[in-house]
Amino acid sequence: MLPTDIDLLRIMGRPTLSGDGRLAAVSVTAPDLAADANATELWVAATDGSAPARRLTKGPFDGAPAFSPDGRWLAFLRPLPGGGPAQVHLLPMDGGDPFPVTDLPLGAGRPVWSPDSSRLAYTARVPEPGRYLPGVPPGRERPRRITDLRYMADGQGFTFDRPRHVFVTDPFASLPFTRIPGAVQVTSGSFDHDEVSWSPDGTLLTFVSGRHDTHADDLRRDVWVCAPDGRGLRPLTHGGLEMSCPLFSPDGTVVVFAAETLTEDNRAVGASSYGLWSVPADGSAEPVRLTDPEPYHLSFSSLMIQPARDGVYFANDWHGEVHLILVPYDGGEAKPVITGRRQVNGFAVAESADGVTVAAVMSSADSAGDLMVLHEGVERELTSFGADLRARANLRPVQEFAAYAPDGYELQGWLVRPAGPGPHPVLLQIKGGPYTQWGYTLNGPASFEEAQVYAAAGYAVVLGNPRGTSGYGQAHGRWAADDLAFKTAPDLLALLDAALQEPDLDSRRVGVQGGSFGGYMSAWLAAHHGERFRAAMGERGCYAIDSHFGSADDGVNNSIALYGADPKRWSEISPITYVDQIEIPMMFIQSEEDRHTPMEQAQRMFVALKMRGVPVEMLLFPGEGHDMSRTGLPSHRVARYEAILGWWSRYMTEEDDRAAL
Repeated sequence: MLPTDIDLLRIMGRPTLSGDGRLAAVSVTAPDLAADANATELWVAATDGSAPARRLTKGPFDGAPAFSPDGRWLAFLRPLPGGGPAQVHLLPMDGGDPFPVTDLPLGAGRPVWSPDSSRLAYTARVPEPGRYLPGVPPGRERPRRITDLRYMADGQGFTFDRPRHVFVTDPFASLPFTRIPGAVQVTSGSFDHDEVSWSPDGTLLTFVSGRHDTHADDLRRDVWVCAPDGRGLRPLTHGGLEMSCPLFSPDGTVVVFAAETLTEDNRAVGASSYGLWSVPADGSAEPVRLTDPEPYHLSFSSLMIQPARDGVYFANDWHGEVHLILVPYDGGEAKPVITGRRQVNGFAVAESADGVTVAAVMSSADSAGDLMVLHEGVERELTSFGADLRARANLRPVQEFAAYAPDGYELQGWLVRPAGPGPHPVLLQIKGGPYTQWGYTLNGPASFEEAQVYAAAGYAVVLGNPRGTSGYGQAHGRWAADDLAFKTAPDLLALLDAALQEPDLDSRRVGVQGGSFGGYMSAWLAAHHGERFRAAMGERGCYAIDSHFGSADDGVNNSIALYGADPKRWSEISPITYVDQIEIPMMFIQSEEDRHTPMEQAQRMFVALKMRGVPVEMLLFPGEGHDMSRTGLPSHRVARYEAILGWWSRYMTEEDDRAAL
């Protein structure tokens, strides 16, 4: 797979099913190298396979499709003509052009239909008076007065002065669609509200929000319900949780949601499993957890649940796979629905007289995702993007292997070899998180995409899940929490050593690289185990915990959750402390708009190494955030690959005399 082959990667969003389960629609995003943009279109398919999947809209910025329950309409997001933020549009399924039903200054969020197909709910950011005015450049705005800890977010910029609120609109109020209808703003105040959904009878809305006094200083969010006009607003939970995905059960008696537990002061707990919870819709009891935190963790690759008649569908991380399981409402034993060496990246469920239909976006080690339908135990693939990729990109096989940490603990790893005979130079690729997992997918932050590019360039790539990752139980995830760097390094080196037992891998030519937490560990290994590597590359990493604590979008929570609450110890586990031990060449990749691991983290490392005369480079990407390597401009993604490959070509030659480097 070449860097320019990213244009073969089709990334699908969450699918939607018509009420009878006969049609599935999904957004499909692909890098457009010629236009240097990421284009998103909507596709539709008959779930019985009677007709091939077809493109429904031409994009280029269409997303978040949602069928009306009666199947007559498809709501989705698209900018208005002339550009601007995304607005809700409607497409009549019996023919006709889409038309807008919102025109909000900062755009609208994912549309959600009422059960009777008469109204739409969504969230939208509402700017403070005088903020974010059309035609007023940011540099001309008045200064911002900041009094809270949580005032910005990566990929969004400042958030405190434009809280997200719930809206409800009747999209048919202006028949015959001569104007954009008005909307009711359901919530108010300085609080963010998100992930709205309807009760089965359409009399209530539920959503998550932190509306307590310290909402802008901690992670607590609660489940709320109110009438569609905002009356009767009341909480169903009362702290201690950070949550998402609130949805009513089909009978309307409970609200289920996904959540992780927080500390007593509502801050994050490192490697805390994101579980399934339930709370009575009338508020008569406290929430209960339905899933055991040890084997079950909601996958961040989908981050969604869906209640149904017999239980709640839940996407679960498991040993590099993401399974779809059905969890009973009483919290009993979960039933497997979709398993295997693949990942469920999004799904929808429809129950009708014809049975249960599940539409799922499935990715694997050689696919970024295809739309699949499961009906009465029979699977059917509705799209063939993965086959197109395999036919054109010359993907290399992925070999799974086992490694053993110094204490005998078994670890799961993968090896992607280049074509031809060895000995091959080796790259140890470290993932971000840390509470995520490498796995069977070419889509997402911990996929095999990069390994395929490096293997095509002649490198054997070693990937693995040390303790601290998700997918192996909470004990596995929390094992390293009290000493993250020192405990993770031996596991990573054990994975590397196990791979190097392969006879066609060259143990004399090894490099280490990674992004986010992987960047942190790459710098750590360069400082503490530099004799093992020819060179290192760190991308969007945290290298100085003390400054990350104050400069990152959620630095307070992340720093304490990952590295402990004692600032005096942060220096012991910060790579910047050991920068004078780094003797191997090191490259840093950083996005200028990254607010999750701000640019100053890489700058500090670059300056310190430069002053010591260590070969060092820093590659800065303008206008990009933390996820540039996955969602950035296609030209930036290709330039990143070219820079990385150029870096390794300099330091992974046959010559073993490091003094000559």
